[in-house]
Amino acid sequence: MHISFLLHNAYGIGGTIRSTFTLARSLAEQHDVEIVSVFRHREAPTFGVPDGVTLRHLVDTRKKSPTYDGDDAEHARPATVFPRGESRHKQYSRLTDARIAAHLRGLEADVVVGTRPGLNVHISRQTRRGPVRVGQEHLTLDSHGYRLRREIAHRYTLLDALTTVTRADAADYRRRMKLPGLRIEAIPNAVPEPACPPAGGDLKWVLAAGRLHRVKRYDLLVRAFAQVAEVRPDWRLRIYGGADASGDERATLRALVDQLDLHNHVFLMGSVNPMEAEWPKGSIAAVASDRESFGMTIVEAMRGGVPVVSTECPHGPAEIIEDGVDGRLVPVGDTDAIAAALLQLIQDDDLRHRMGGAALAASERFAPERIAERHERLYAELLARGARGHGPLRTALHRTRGSVLDGAYALGYKAADVLRKGRAA
Repeated sequence: MHISFLLHNAYGIGGTIRSTFTLARSLAEQHDVEIVSVFRHREAPTFGVPDGVTLRHLVDTRKKSPTYDGDDAEHARPATVFPRGESRHKQYSRLTDARIAAHLRGLEADVVVGTRPGLNVHISRQTRRGPVRVGQEHLTLDSHGYRLRREIAHRYTLLDALTTVTRADAADYRRRMKLPGLRIEAIPNAVPEPACPPAGGDLKWVLAAGRLHRVKRYDLLVRAFAQVAEVRPDWRLRIYGGADASGDERATLRALVDQLDLHNHVFLMGSVNPMEAEWPKGSIAAVASDRESFGMTIVEAMRGGVPVVSTECPHGPAEIIEDGVDGRLVPVGDTDAIAAALLQLIQDDDLRHRMGGAALAASERFAPERIAERHERLYAELLARGARGHGPLRTALHRTRGSVLDGAYALGYKAADVLRKGRAA
């Protein structure tokens, strides 16, 4: 089977890129696989081109490149196909509308897979008749605003399937969105087996990793660790992660560490890529998030033989951790509960070692070959059934409804702009 992934920017850094590369690499062992990146902003992908996978791009934003597209007049005009409610909308344009459309209408593939809502919309609207159309959701339905959810409700009806990374999010789509006939499957992200040996469980370090964003609640973790340090001052906490675009959380955390006099116990390590060599340097991992789309760092830690103490936040942790067996789940926002769970594992060496072994065994279900088999099975079943609902009449009705919707959105946006300018004056 020929499988084509459509990715926002394969040359950047992020969980969606990494998980797409991992899946593509595994599928390429049996199938013809390509990744088509809408944008290319550097010479080589940060994660390297997956073995056996073809990588190409549609829009070149490298200023020194002979094929630089940034000066194209269409690049300055706002996109009309990529949904305005999508967070990446400002990066898209009439040029991307045209390039993606040309790619999808000429695509000779059995399956085309979108990797974010805006690209799923492109696939639903512009793919030629024939290929099976699959949308992936790497975030959650709750993370999408009202405008994007309306667009999804309308556009996703021409997809053949939608995959989410958690069962909880799949249930949300089934319950809250009107997507008649659309097959919705929950398939978690894959995490490769680390190249280094698993953790021994005897090093006195707690590790946490992820972008430094308020939703990750590292402040809560630091406050919890202040309680830990009072009981076990021989243990330390390392937090890995770079500053998030929404603000400098690092400075806030540094001030909190100083305020709590934890400069000898809590260390902000900055970004490390890849993290797999770091997990065995610790004996416990910690996640204090208010919410997670999946919980990639939880799986990564478990793949390294490290048990995880995590808040039981929507949507992923409870689908990954079996509380009391391979980790601990605690209430969201509860500093005392986080501290107590960490101390339980710190104080009980046998329990910590036992949970580490259980975490390593349980994490096998996220092995790339197992996750790839689930995607492969879905694609094969969809191909056997045939792409649904893409006949000329249905497509014409869909486009008519889409034109009406686009017109309504345009009027709404114009009115909002006029109102905003009036207030500014």
